[in-house]
Amino acid sequence: MKHTSAQISCGLKIAGCPENAVDSAPEPKTVASAPERIALLKARLLKSKGDRVNIGTPLYEDKQNTDILFAAPGAGTIEDIVYGPRRVIREIVIRLDKEQTAEAFTPYPAEKLAGITPGALTEILLKSGVWPLLRDIVYRKVADPGQSPAAIWVAATNQDPFHPPPDTWLQSPQDRRFFQTGIKALEILSSRVFVCCAADTGTGDAQIENRITHRVLRGYPFDDPAVVHYHVKTRPEDNHAWFVNGQDVRLIGEFLETGRFPVRRTVAVSGQNVPGRYRHTRMGAPLGILADPGEDSGRRWIAGGLFRGYSSGPDFHLGLYETAVNIIEESGKREMLGFMRPGWNKPTCSKTFLSVFNPRPLAVDADMHGSGRACVNCGSCTRACPVDILPQFTYKCIRAGEIEEALSHGMLDCVECGLCSYVCPSKIELCQTFQETKQAYFRQRI
Repeated sequence: MKHTSAQISCGLKIAGCPENAVDSAPEPKTVASAPERIALLKARLLKSKGDRVNIGTPLYEDKQNTDILFAAPGAGTIEDIVYGPRRVIREIVIRLDKEQTAEAFTPYPAEKLAGITPGALTEILLKSGVWPLLRDIVYRKVADPGQSPAAIWVAATNQDPFHPPPDTWLQSPQDRRFFQTGIKALEILSSRVFVCCAADTGTGDAQIENRITHRVLRGYPFDDPAVVHYHVKTRPEDNHAWFVNGQDVRLIGEFLETGRFPVRRTVAVSGQNVPGRYRHTRMGAPLGILADPGEDSGRRWIAGGLFRGYSSGPDFHLGLYETAVNIIEESGKREMLGFMRPGWNKPTCSKTFLSVFNPRPLAVDADMHGSGRACVNCGSCTRACPVDILPQFTYKCIRAGEIEEALSHGMLDCVECGLCSYVCPSKIELCQTFQETKQAYFRQRI
């Protein structure tokens, strides 16, 4: 299987997808946990700078629910605690020891899972720090262990450019066994477990293929569990669903089989002047060991995917859910008379430029290509939205303070895919506005 481009639902083809070759990144000297990049988390530190920790040692907890623990992704000494604005914990950096010792938990292989109750399994996952891999489908925050989900969705693929396909992280029989054990664990937590996958992507294993319940024909973001869930749900109670990434299902199964907190990650690396490839590394690894573009001036590092990721840099570390690193150009230059040029090589979802007829995958950059201005009601965001929430009207309701009306438009159905922001000719950060408003609404309710 060879991947050469990413197909976005609005017809945009993006160049730069890695070839289907997998190697191992160099061993890092430091790893980190990044609380700032976990939605709606209020972290309380359980360790201090200079403390020694093992793999799986609790580093911090959620202030709103102290049962939810976040474990150390490496064994060593806490070298630094990096704070952002308002003393938000940005990263907890661990200088790794040569010998990687781990906290020991009771193993629960697949044959032993049959006798476990949902409550007992929840407690096991909470104490180990594995629970945060499960997330709420509406707010994309860590799942509430006190609730019973209407369903749990597994994302076997992620077409946000660019992420590793299943055959890169399900390479060995052991990996496939871990994935199957993870699925069995999810079936204890919910009687309705669904696995969605892009139609043109395989897992390389017949048993896992039989587990797939939803094949998605369109490109990003239609294989996202929140999008599939939106189109299949039939009642209000279905909104209380959870989702988990395919790689994380494998990690859940690995923890249950081995009794050790899992730290393995397969990450896609792509960009300009960077060999595109899939790399085995570990959770919380620094981005700089995954790619070496040489002089990185004029380039932006993005961790987590082009549409849902975060601006980072080679000294930053992978967040808990991040499995992609993109490095793209960011010149900041204005193109002279750019609006008059045919734009054959400019990626676009509209017919503004001739590139709409260009069949080749096109390179993207981080420049705005224009200035921000008021909404012109062009409808581009509505055509791109995978869940039909009329983004332009929802945005105007939010700006006017009419939150109830924004909710009636379906604001909570927003899957935060970022397409509305990408296609907006007025350069309005629609997705960021929806994300921040959803989070503010959640905080008001608790």
